[in-house]
Amino acid sequence: MTATELANQVGVCSVVTLWIALVWRAGPALRLPNQRGLWLSVLAATIAITLFQPKVVARCAALGVGAHTVSLTRNLIGVLSAGLVLLFIVDSTRARHQRFSVILGLVTALGSLLALDLLGVTQTAAPASPQGPATASSLYWLILAVSHLAGDAAAVVVCWPYSLRTDDRDLVWSLRMFATGSVLALVFWCGYLYHLYVPDQDLLPYLSMVISVHGFFRAASLLVPTATALARSMAALRTVWRLWPLWRDLVVAVPQVALAAPQRSRLQAVLRPRSSWALQAHRQIIETYDALLELQQYVRPEAYDTAHRRAGRAGMRGDRLAAAALAGALDEARRAKLSGAAPSAPCPLPGVERGSAATLLAIARVWPSRTAPFASVPGPLHPQRP
Repeated sequence: MTATELANQVGVCSVVTLWIALVWRAGPALRLPNQRGLWLSVLAATIAITLFQPKVVARCAALGVGAHTVSLTRNLIGVLSAGLVLLFIVDSTRARHQRFSVILGLVTALGSLLALDLLGVTQTAAPASPQGPATASSLYWLILAVSHLAGDAAAVVVCWPYSLRTDDRDLVWSLRMFATGSVLALVFWCGYLYHLYVPDQDLLPYLSMVISVHGFFRAASLLVPTATALARSMAALRTVWRLWPLWRDLVVAVPQVALAAPQRSRLQAVLRPRSSWALQAHRQIIETYDALLELQQYVRPEAYDTAHRRAGRAGMRGDRLAAAALAGALDEARRAKLSGAAPSAPCPLPGVERGSAATLLAIARVWPSRTAPFASVPGPLHPQRP
C-alpha cells in the first residue's frame, strides 16, 4: 500500500468518525452554551476535512463542481473553523473586546480570501491537484495559513494549561484531546506553508494523514462525555452482576429491606433491568447493607473467628481471607434467620460498619459457592438455600 492510498483510507475513517461524533453529540452540545462553540468549531473543521478527501472532490467534479471551487469552499470553511475556535476560547474569558476583535479578524480574513479569488490575482497556469491549494498566491496562502495557525496556537496555549487546573475530568480530557488535535493542525499548516514555497508532492500524503489524525482527536474531544457515561454504565453493570447473588440471598432472607423482589436470574436483571444500571447498582448496595445489618442479630459471637480459621486453612490470604470469613459468618446468620431462629443482641461483623461497596463486592466474590467450607455450623443444621 502506497502512502497516498494509506492517507486516503485514514482520511475516510477520520471523516466518518467525525460525522458520527457530531451527530451523536448534537443534541446535548447545542443545548449547552458552554459546549455549543466547541461543537460548531468541530462541525466547520469536519466539513473542511470532508472536502479535502479525493473521493469527495471527484464526486463534486462528477456533479459539475470544479476542483478550484471545492478548494476555495474548503479554505473559507477552514478559516471559519479557525475563527470559531478562537471565539470558543475567547468566550471562556468573557472578554467582549476580544470577542469583537476575533469577529472582525475573521470577517476580514474571509473577505480577503474571497476578494483575492474573485479578482483573479490568485490564478496560476499550473493545474491544481484535488488536494492541492486553490491558488498558489503567497498572499492568499499566508492569510489562510496565519488564520489557522492563530486559532490552533491559541487552542494549545489556552486549552492544555486550563486542563491542568480544572477538577472536571470530562472537561480535562476534552480540552486535552482538542489541544492535541490543534498541535497536529499546527504541524499540517506549517508543512503546507513549506510545500507552498518548496513544492514537494511526496509530502502531501503525509500531511493528509496528519490532518486526518487531527480529525480523530477532534472527534474524541466531543465524545469524552459519552465515553465517561459509558464507563460509568459499565462499572454499574459490573457491580450489578457481581453483587446480584449476595444481594438476592440476603433480601430473600430479609425481604423488608428490598423495594422489589429479585428477578428470576442474574441474566434477566442485566438484560431486562427495572431501572438504569446505575440506579440498580445503587439500590443493590444499599439493600445488601441494610440486610447485612439486620442479619447481625443472628450472628453468633464466635462465628466470624471460626469462619476466619476455616478460610485460612482453605488457603485464603489477605483481603480475600477477611471477605471469606465475613461471607461464612453472614451465610450462617442468613440460614439461621431462614430456619426461624430467634434474634439476639446484634453481633457486629468487622469491616462493614460504613457499608463500603468495595467490602460488599469482596464478600460477593466468595458468595455463595465458596461460603459453605467456611461456615461455623455443621452442615445438618443448615437448611437448604432457597
